[in-house]
Amino acid sequence: MDSETKPTFSKSTGLPRKKFFRARAHSNPLSDSHFPIPISPSHVDLSLHFPKASSKKTEFADIGCGFGGLLISLATLFPETLMIGMELRDKVTEYVKERILALRKTSSGGGEYENISVVRTNSMKYVPNYFEKGQLSKMFFLFPDPHFKEKNHRRRVISVDLLDGYAYVPNYFEKGQLSKTTQYV
Repeated sequence: MDSETKPTFSKSTGLPRKKFFRARAHSNPLSDSHFPIPISPSHVDLSLHFPKASSKKTEFADIGCGFGGLLISLATLFPETLMIGMELRDKVTEYVKERILALRKTSSGGGEYENISVVRTNSMKYVPNYFEKGQLSKMFFLFPDPHFKEKNHRRRVISVDLLDGYAYVPNYFEKGQLSKTTQYV
């Protein structure tokens, strides 16, 4: 994939350009999409996501990662921490994959951005399929509730019904710190 032969990549930076990865603003999180879902966390093949995965486990998850801005920023701040972005929209997920691969190729330090990856999945349904209990140290939800109409509240990624599923994976919930760190409306 040379930036000269693939027009979706910028000639100056070698990074993918968003305008060729346009997607709908929202996907229906209630529909059963057709993408692979691991049966359990032990069936997640980290070698597909991280070139030097070894026996480390993912510690950070960016739920609804969008175009990957947070993942890219955190990659250099926490180079030893494996992070995964979870996004429902297929075109956006493809853009983030291409962006990460391009950054890995063009990074001067060698080995940069090998600690981040993205997966297309429905976080509202399948977070426990990707992570063991207490595996994560951080979960990020940026701009989590675009559905402001009451009839669409069931599509929100943060809701009372989904908190139990999210509480299953981060290790800070086990320490009783939920009430200190997070407030829910």
